[in-house]
Amino acid sequence: MAYQLYRNTTLGNTLQESLDELIQYGQITPQLALKVLVHFDRTMNQSLAQKVKTRLTFKAGKLNTYRFCDNVWTFLLSDVEFRDVAELCKGDTIKIVACDGKAAPPAKDD
Repeated sequence: MAYQLYRNTTLGNTLQESLDELIQYGQITPQLALKVLVHFDRTMNQSLAQKVKTRLTFKAGKLNTYRFCDNVWTFLLSDVEFRDVAELCKGDTIKIVACDGKAAPPAKDD
């Protein structure tokens, strides 16, 4: 099973709302909606791993908390600067969730 992190993005939330509407109007079944979400999870994970080549560096003034649970790192940072080749972006408080991108590929649910 793929990580479900991207369901909480704007795209993931919009997809879930649309699927909920389709279920309410009887256009699709809840089982089909779940299959769509599983496919979304798998596709997002694969696409980001294979197609995104941009690298960022960051520096934090303070590491407030960190946690490692179920192969997922979570960091809460303060006074953070993100840099790429041409841009600088600053944030007061940033949460980073990092999952193992080299894990075995999830089983297909087709």
